[in-house]
Amino acid sequence: MQSNPMKRSFAKRLTGILVASTFPTTLWAYDLGAVSTGSGGPAQNQTPVDAAPAVAPTQNTLTATEPQSVISQQFLENTQTGMSNYIEAAGIAPGVWSYSPNGPGGNDNPGLTVRGFQDGQYNVLFDGIPFSDGADFTHHTTSYLTNEDTGSVVVDRGPGRASMIGDATFGGSILVNSKNPMSDPGATVRLQEGSFNSRLTGFQFDTGVMQNYGDTSAFIDYNHYTTDGALTNDPMRRSNFFAKLSRPLSDNTTVTLVAMQNDSYQHASLGATAAEIAQYGSNYGLNMDPTSQAYMGYNFDHFTSNMDYIELNSRQNNWLFDNKLYTNSYTHVASQGYNPNGVSPNSSAGYTPGNDVPGLTGLTQYTSYGDVFKAVDSLGNDDLGMGIWVERQVHQSWNNNVDLTTGSSLVDVPGTTSNAGENSALNTFQPYLEYVWRPNDKWAITPGVKFDDINRTQLAYGIDTTPGLAGGSYSNSATYTAVLPSLDVHYYVNDHWSAYAQAAEGFVAPLLSYLGGADPTSVITPQKTNNYQIGTVFKTNQLTMSGDFFYITNNNLIQQVGYNILPVYQNAGSVIYRGVEGEATYSLGKGLNLYGNYSFEETSAAANSPVLNTPMVTSAAGLLYNQGAVNASLLAKEIGSRITGQDANGNNVTLGSYTVVNFAAGYKLGTIDGWARNSTIQFQVDNLFNRTDIIAQNGNTQISSTPLFWTMYGRIYNLNLSTTF
Repeated sequence: MQSNPMKRSFAKRLTGILVASTFPTTLWAYDLGAVSTGSGGPAQNQTPVDAAPAVAPTQNTLTATEPQSVISQQFLENTQTGMSNYIEAAGIAPGVWSYSPNGPGGNDNPGLTVRGFQDGQYNVLFDGIPFSDGADFTHHTTSYLTNEDTGSVVVDRGPGRASMIGDATFGGSILVNSKNPMSDPGATVRLQEGSFNSRLTGFQFDTGVMQNYGDTSAFIDYNHYTTDGALTNDPMRRSNFFAKLSRPLSDNTTVTLVAMQNDSYQHASLGATAAEIAQYGSNYGLNMDPTSQAYMGYNFDHFTSNMDYIELNSRQNNWLFDNKLYTNSYTHVASQGYNPNGVSPNSSAGYTPGNDVPGLTGLTQYTSYGDVFKAVDSLGNDDLGMGIWVERQVHQSWNNNVDLTTGSSLVDVPGTTSNAGENSALNTFQPYLEYVWRPNDKWAITPGVKFDDINRTQLAYGIDTTPGLAGGSYSNSATYTAVLPSLDVHYYVNDHWSAYAQAAEGFVAPLLSYLGGADPTSVITPQKTNNYQIGTVFKTNQLTMSGDFFYITNNNLIQQVGYNILPVYQNAGSVIYRGVEGEATYSLGKGLNLYGNYSFEETSAAANSPVLNTPMVTSAAGLLYNQGAVNASLLAKEIGSRITGQDANGNNVTLGSYTVVNFAAGYKLGTIDGWARNSTIQFQVDNLFNRTDIIAQNGNTQISSTPLFWTMYGRIYNLNLSTTF
């Protein structure tokens, strides 16, 4: 089928508007997509599809004002499975450590740190909209966007300009951007088969640009995924629906609608002790013994979620406006053994008769309503940017003690915080103002300020009834505010080389749990960072390269050292982070490209407490090939040694460095028999050398405080087939 040139031209213009409205903060093309009426920076040439910038796994942009790594849709399609999440994609970037213990997209227990900042200490934004569980600002990675609907992932290592919104700006941001509708109509069918009996079936319908309907374009995508999981008795099934529609209302105004629904069900372990790994193997998860707390039938989670928004993007004279009105929700129904990895007998937990199996059932549910408004006024060569983010999230959670053998509930259990619940609300108000001053076509200086106002209210009930401890019900409320300035300077050395310097403050409010049982008159100090960074970016068709130095101070690091029913937190006091990062892709010619990245980070804490999960070194290296119909990549990522927690005696647990090597290859079959077009076959091998190291700690067991570990899954295969009719 021949595509219409008029459709292609319009689609290209519309795609540019949509991508610009969700891309990270840039210099000449503001994060709304506004281009100054004055000088717009050096013009860029068309990039060949086999050149370094087109093939690079990660790269910065010439317009960036802080360290960031852009991961393209092409890289996602060539190297990731269909049900992978942003954490698998982000894992290749410098300074990032990610792991998925049950296989890519295999359960809701993956981990990702950015420069040692853990989940809850950095933002994740979906098409420019922050989303998180307001209780602790963490993110449920398998409950939202899938790899099949992702257009790009950007790892932004810093708090950004004032216009970078979010509840946890101080550790950086990960920007997950959805892909756009295709310019031509078509129905795409995809099939995937992989290790652990993993299967994905998907169907996507694109309308193309419908000239008879106001040049509207849209797509609807549905994917269903099942896997037995890399860990024993840890299966998962997931269904995800995603739809996106874009319609120009005029030559300068576009409306976009997005809707996503997700449903997932998993049996998930909490990790394994060293003894269990030695006895049962590195892939031990759950068992099939109904007399055990680790019985598969007692440990399960059901997740449902949605993400919906309507966006209006418009240029009026010198103004560019962008507004997103959105809602998202999340529900998690859970059942779990009280101490799945603990010792026998089961009644050692102290609250089930005989040898019945003790456990808990629980619910976490929240719904957010919000609006993101941004505006830019072009003032000659300069830009005046302003905006506001407002959100209200209502949250509830509870858990009950249960006798898993009989299914009966148990009440008033001494020494536990079970049979408890909370209803809470989180209100966020973030206005900002910033000004891009361009004294000439080389320099841009951008001061900005953001006001962060976060209010928590909580009604808790059914708290521990042990004599002498807090009991009954209570309500608390707290408001946390901060004025967060930012300043960056950007300089174009020439058409291919730029440099920047940045100073900015980051902020995150205390967790919801800090209100529990606390004196309502006491003040808990929020965490705040001061970030200082300098860097440079160089890009030609043959070479894309960037590097930076950073120095970060954190006034009050609170880190979680226990991840089970009773979370344990540690105050490391003031902390200094400093280091260097770099990434580069070099074209060797004839479609072959050499890639590498490196980060070195050093931390020091005033309280002499180690900063957990902070590898001193991460690095990556590999070869990529992309020419004609063939693509291939061989990439290795090394994670340096790191302290991951404590053992039962309070001693630090240190895990050694490890390297994982992934291979991928694909072939574009093109049109088959004149009716099946854009046909592709992609083959992936993750963990090529079958490493099964212990790589992370997931807290400790409930009673004996024995460390729980995650291991690297063994070698896995994945075959993807897709075609469009």
